[in-house]
Amino acid sequence: MTRVLHGYFRSSAAYRVRIALNLKGLEHDQVSVHLRKGEQRAAAFLALNPQGMVPALADGDAMLTQSPAILEYLDEAYPETPRLLPDGPVDRARVRALAAAVACDIHPLNNLRVLKYIQGPLGCTQEAMIAWYNHWIVEGFMALEAMLAGDSRTGRFCHGDSPGLADICLVPQVFNSARHALDLAPYPTILRIAEACGELEAFQTAHPSRQPDSE
Repeated sequence: MTRVLHGYFRSSAAYRVRIALNLKGLEHDQVSVHLRKGEQRAAAFLALNPQGMVPALADGDAMLTQSPAILEYLDEAYPETPRLLPDGPVDRARVRALAAAVACDIHPLNNLRVLKYIQGPLGCTQEAMIAWYNHWIVEGFMALEAMLAGDSRTGRFCHGDSPGLADICLVPQVFNSARHALDLAPYPTILRIAEACGELEAFQTAHPSRQPDSE
């Protein structure tokens, strides 16, 4: 089976899928879609994903888009590999909520097309854009830190002692936060978990600096 991930080295959403594929040991090729050059708007890519967004994952005859959907697909399609979601509906709901706190509440306000609109048509300065960027991460991380630190189910990772869906979403956001010099000291649980993830090869090889299209 041919498995191809269309993504961009610095895309948080593509970063998530790289981590998941690595954790599950699923071999794949990568095709770069350079977001800053506008390659996501090219007709060839729009034929794969009409939204013009990365990632897009070709898995055999299936073309999958939207990273949350891709992550859950991988868990359902390859249940014999390490699971990204725990057993039990309550625990699964908790992990999904932790992942959504990043993927649905923080990241959409900080992705490239939003930042370009803020700086372009709205005329915001670079300083104002960074303030916007960090404001929403702080809002999200304050809540996420409380969710993690205040729950006994948090272990070495977001849920227990094996990495899963929530960690996959958390690590790219921590990476992006550091890029804009956000002080992460107020979030010791988040930092501890990110550091634990960083010790694993699956996360290391998914890092933006390790991608063939990194700048």
